[in-house]
Amino acid sequence: MPKKYNAIIKALTKYWFYILVFIIIIVAVFNLVVAVWITLISIVVFGISYIPSLFFGNTLVNLMTNYYKIEDDMIARELKRPLEKVQEKMYDLAQKQENKLWLIVYLNKRYIFYHEETVEKFKELYNRGHGEKEILENLQEIDLKTRAEVKAIKDTLIKYHRLT
Repeated sequence: MPKKYNAIIKALTKYWFYILVFIIIIVAVFNLVVAVWITLISIVVFGISYIPSLFFGNTLVNLMTNYYKIEDDMIARELKRPLEKVQEKMYDLAQKQENKLWLIVYLNKRYIFYHEETVEKFKELYNRGHGEKEILENLQEIDLKTRAEVKAIKDTLIKYHRLT
């Protein structure tokens, strides 16, 4: 496809709402009933376009809870979604995780999900008085790799008042 058409398509996708409003106004001048129908159909189509994003949140949580630890790039590959969309949704979930059993941590520009069993094991080791090194050694089977991960988990749990 020539560059000229790409520019036109890009402009249409950027300004589609203004074009639609302009068309509705022109149609309303000639026939108000048709303009109302176009508006109603547009609202319905716009509402239907949000349905997949509502299901995406549930699908994301269901996928994450199947793993003890999973990173955002792996989730994006599993769900065949753009990494940016997955990160946006994980950010939203991370903001509302105070009463959740699982944990989402932001570390090195990545979101990492930890299953509730992982969080419970971490809490148990922390409450016993283990330091970061001992916690890291005990949670190797869950694939914790660095002390920075352990510190990020601890800081996130403290932030949401989930660690005593």
